[in-house]
Amino acid sequence: MKNLSHKALTLDPSPNGEGGVPPSRLGEGLGMRDVGEGSRARVKTLSSRKNFFTNLKKNKPAYFSLYILLFLIIIAILSPILATDQPLYAKYKGNILFPAFSFQNKYEIKNPATSEIEYIQPDIADWKHMDLESVIWAPIPWSAGKSDWANQGFVGPFDAQHFINTDPQKTRLPNRFRHWLGTNNSGEDVLAGIIHGTGISLTVGLISMSIAGIIGILLGAIAGYYGDNGLFTTRGRFWTIILGILLAFYYAVLLRKFVLEDALATSGFRFMLESFFSLIIFTVIIYIFSIVGKYVGKIRLLSKKVNIPADSIISRMIEILISLPTLILIISIAAIANRSLVNVMIIIGLTSWTLIARLTRAEMMRIRDLEYIQVAHAMGFSSARIMLKHALPNGIAPALVAIAFGVAAAILVESALSFLGIGVPIQTVTWGKLLSQGKDQFSAWWLVVFPGLAIFITVTVYNLLGDALRDALDPRQRR
Repeated sequence: MKNLSHKALTLDPSPNGEGGVPPSRLGEGLGMRDVGEGSRARVKTLSSRKNFFTNLKKNKPAYFSLYILLFLIIIAILSPILATDQPLYAKYKGNILFPAFSFQNKYEIKNPATSEIEYIQPDIADWKHMDLESVIWAPIPWSAGKSDWANQGFVGPFDAQHFINTDPQKTRLPNRFRHWLGTNNSGEDVLAGIIHGTGISLTVGLISMSIAGIIGILLGAIAGYYGDNGLFTTRGRFWTIILGILLAFYYAVLLRKFVLEDALATSGFRFMLESFFSLIIFTVIIYIFSIVGKYVGKIRLLSKKVNIPADSIISRMIEILISLPTLILIISIAAIANRSLVNVMIIIGLTSWTLIARLTRAEMMRIRDLEYIQVAHAMGFSSARIMLKHALPNGIAPALVAIAFGVAAAILVESALSFLGIGVPIQTVTWGKLLSQGKDQFSAWWLVVFPGLAIFITVTVYNLLGDALRDALDPRQRR
């Protein structure tokens, strides 16, 4: 054992398959410490990180794409104040208001001269025609999905645009309120729709691939690490965990679906927070049922040990899902399910995990036979701890590359669903929905060019970043 532990201490901890988590840490449980080896391990880890960013910077298109992605994220976060028909600041009858930042359903305005009280609903008030003493408008003073009836009927960016005014001699739209990318048939501003669609597209891509990543990495790790003969449990614990998974999905997703939809309609940050809360609920329920399953497995009738052929089961699931035409499957499910962005993200996530699982499985099958894994087994660590803490961090790199490409694919799928008019709610403005409106009027070229360009840029950015991530994580680039 002493020689074996010393051998573990001299392993290379780099994530290129020849090492992993510094085994010197594995020896701490037996009271063994080697400061010199630990220092060298930390130096190699820092060197690997430096090489990663160096390789990423060498890829100029991808490095430039990273800045574009950050710009898109900023637009998505600030979209509620970048494009809104509510003023950022307004002074009306002596009252100072901040409509764009307020969550009030209505304002109670008191006229200091007459003491009359007027009620204003910020979201439906016609601020542009109100007698405001001073005002600061958003960069794009139009909201997505709200109509400008004076410019309905596909008004182009270079066409004459009109403004409803009490003065019949002043009907030309001021440049401050101009629709710079035109309008659709209902008079909705295209630029405002693109800005708000940025947040929706990025959210759909990230959330759906987060779902796919969790499923694919977890199932791929189990299949590759345990194989067909490495996973044993009692019959009682097995069925208890299966029941826990079903209940966890019900309480974390189905029961909270309306909460998630409301959060998505409010802001992306709140939706991310609610999604994280759902993930915590899902994890806690499964963990509780796993603990309960331990005791259920001690019941005489349910104590029999069973071998779970994890690799065969998961591999067959992957083969079945791969054999189906994915896009047609997504379209069919989205057409049957309720029109909801949350449902769209879940559907895309549940049908996009197969490649991630296959890559993770292949890496785990290679890593499970490395020396530091054998050392961890010899030290008595549990298989679950070794897989999650030591093996998986070193086999996750190919899955991250697949996730980066998957985000681009998810954005395209969401755009296709919106183009076909299924999946997303009718009132939700997305890039695909703007494209769909363009097919109704072939002369409205701006409804095809600008949303199509936004989709093209975003998908290209993610593909370039995926290529750069693959090259940066390639061990051959570190020599």
